[in-house]
Formats: sequence, C-alpha cells, structure tokens
Amino acid sequence: MDFELTEAQKMFREAIRDFAQREIVPLVEEAERTASFPVHLFPKMGELGYLCAGYPEEYGGAGVGKIGDCICVEEIAYHSVGISAGIMVQSGIATEAIFRRGNEEQKQNYLVPAIKGQKIGAFGLTEPNAGSDAAAIQTTAVRKNGKYILNGTKTFITNGTFCDYVVTAAVTDKSKGTRGISLFIVDKDAPGFSRSKLHKFCARPSETAELTFEDCTIPEKNLIGEEGMGFRYVMETLTGGRISHAARSLGLARAAFDAALKYAQERVQFGQPIAKFQYNSFKLAQMAMEIEAARWLIFYAAWLYDQKRPHVKEAAMAKLFASQVAERVTTEALQLHGGYGLVEESVAQRYFRDCRMGTITEGTSEIQLLVISREIGIR
Repeated sequence: MDFELTEAQKMFREAIRDFAQREIVPLVEEAERTASFPVHLFPKMGELGYLCAGYPEEYGGAGVGKIGDCICVEEIAYHSVGISAGIMVQSGIATEAIFRRGNEEQKQNYLVPAIKGQKIGAFGLTEPNAGSDAAAIQTTAVRKNGKYILNGTKTFITNGTFCDYVVTAAVTDKSKGTRGISLFIVDKDAPGFSRSKLHKFCARPSETAELTFEDCTIPEKNLIGEEGMGFRYVMETLTGGRISHAARSLGLARAAFDAALKYAQERVQFGQPIAKFQYNSFKLAQMAMEIEAARWLIFYAAWLYDQKRPHVKEAAMAKLFASQVAERVTTEALQLHGGYGLVEESVAQRYFRDCRMGTITEGTSEIQLLVISREIGIR
C-alpha cells in the first residue's frame, strides 16, 4: 500500500501548479467580471500536454491517467472553478465516449484535435424535462438517406457557446427505452444547429448554453459506437467524470480553507487573532480534516479507475463527499471573514457561490446517494 504520488506525478503537479499561477490567475478577475471563458487556454494547454492529460500518448495525451487528470483539475479549480469547469469538460465528458467507443476516424477527427486544444468539445445530455432522469430525454435522431436528422433541445451545456462539436444523446427508437438511445457527434456548423448563452450566478467564467436542434442534419458516420448503446456510453462517461468533478470540489475547498486560515491568523479582535479563539480553531481543524478525507476518497477512486477495477460506488462517494465538504468549508470560510466576506471583491463570497455547482451538476447529490445505495445492494 503506497500513499505517495510517484515522482512523475509530483513533477506533473508542480508543472500544473506553476502554469495555473502564471497563466490562469491573471485571467480570473476579468473572466469573472465578463462571465466569459478565456478560450485561448485550450490550445495553450494542449501545446504543453496539460489539456486532456489523462489520455494515452498515442493520441497526444500525457498518459497520466485519471490520477493525473484529478491533479490538473484540482490545481486549476484552486484558482477558478469556472475555468476548471471548461477544461474538465474538454478532458472528460466531451471526449471520453469518442476515446472509449469511437472509431479511429472519429478519434483522429475529434479526439486528437481536442487533446491539442484545436477543437473544443461539449456534452449534450441534459434537457428542459430530463435532468436527473437521463433516460427521459426527448431529443430524437431519425436515420434517412445516409444521414441522421436531430430534433430537440439541450440545456445547461458547459462550453456550449463556443464549442466546435457536441457529443449529443438522442432517441433513435423510443419503443426500446434506454436501449433506444444513441450517441452522436454534432459539428457546430451542422444545418439546423443553434445555441444561446445562459447566465449563472456561480462559476461565471464557465460558459453555459441552451442548444437547439431543428431538423439538424449530420452524417451517418457521426454515430458513436453502435446505435442503441448510447445510454450505456453516457453512464460510462459520467462515472469517470464524477471523479474529476470531485477533484474540482477539492480544489475549491482547499482555496477556501487557505483563505480562511490566513484571514483568521491576521484578523485581530479582543486583542488576539481570531484563529486563537477555540471555536474558530476547531472550525479550521474540522475543515482541514474533511479536506484530507475527501482527498483520499478521490484519489482512491482515481486509482481504481486507472487500474480498470470497478469504481462506480467509489466515484459516486468521492463526488458526493467532496461536494459536501466544499459546501461546508466555503460556508465556514465566509463566516470567518465576517462582513468582509460579503463584499464583491472578496474571494470568500466567490467560493461560497461556486460551491453550488458541486452538488448539482453531472449528477445531483441525491443521484449519488441512489447510486451508492444500489451499489451496496439496496434495490
């Protein structure tokens, strides 16, 4: 049993940490103010091998696996949850199905450019009437004359405003239930495809869109894998994504804790730093403990993923617990900052807002509990 990162993983962490400090930190304030994603980061990270780093070197990745992916997500989320969200989608749910189930032509046309940051991807699953109930999607895809014609709407799609393609789930045979759902690649210039920006109060640099497919026509070759297997591919994608999602919550919790600890050690009331009051010191101790516990859940799940061992339960546990830790830590961090935490210039209020993403997106906390309960034998 080894609880240490390898030397290569430590070097990768330092490289990502240095990159984030040098290239991302200067962009955060503007990205927050304008609610816009600095898209130039995609090719810049791709050129350095930091984008989609978990994929094999044969496709241009760094070959660092899910553990490396989590390291990357955590370090970027430490500075910006919104920016990390866009990067995380690119390295995970927007490319995972193509890597796992796509043919070689699709990998060369979409996965390889995505890893290099030359194409930006998005993942189209959620709909106005199908969130947690993913099997209830209503977007349809009808095959006709060597093409598929898609009709429907997707919502809350990260990277949707500027993506070059969307991995899209659609119903190809309604009579077959989940076995009638298929997965497609829809290019941004496909006839009948349009998008509009949605505005969030949290993770502002992460651009979110509603996508519309009106007789949207795509080539038959844009089907990923087999027709009718899309729901299975989606579940595979989401399971791995939960681990990365947990790493994002970890990065946020770390940032909020560090800010709270620093402030509590500097802020003097009643003649001493507020960190020295027992109640506050116990708060900070609890925060530190929970962050450490979340870290081990996350990296154990990532290790299982890399070892190709079953990890459905552990991925759900990691996402659920890390998001709950981020909620508690950011709440206490804001409380410790007092009135200063309420002003817009304060990072504490941003951390407090951004934590709301963790318990809702890519599977709510309630869905994670459902997954865990089934995995322990309750059906």
